[in-house]
Amino acid sequence: MMRGMGNMNNMMKQMKKMEKQLAEEQKVMEAKDFTGASPDDMVKVTFTGKRVMTDMTIDPKAIDPDDPDMLSDLVLAAVNDALGQIDDEGKQTLNKYSNGLPK
Repeated sequence: MMRGMGNMNNMMKQMKKMEKQLAEEQKVMEAKDFTGASPDDMVKVTFTGKRVMTDMTIDPKAIDPDDPDMLSDLVLAAVNDALGQIDDEGKQTLNKYSNGLPK
């Protein structure tokens, strides 16, 4: 009966260790920059891993006063590209730690 408790304690230690490693990786990811771009790189945006936009570059050719919707579409594409990269990296980090866990 006591042998089971030892395994439980080991499992709890492993879980705490994994939580700590995951938190460390999360901090590293949050400190990284993710750059998203629209098609043709007309608009580029940079986000931190915390989803805070820190930079935006717009090619002057993308600024057409007769077609403001085009610029909106390019900005949306660049932002969604960067946020998608952040999501993908977050999922990869989580999967690294959840593969061994029961579902």
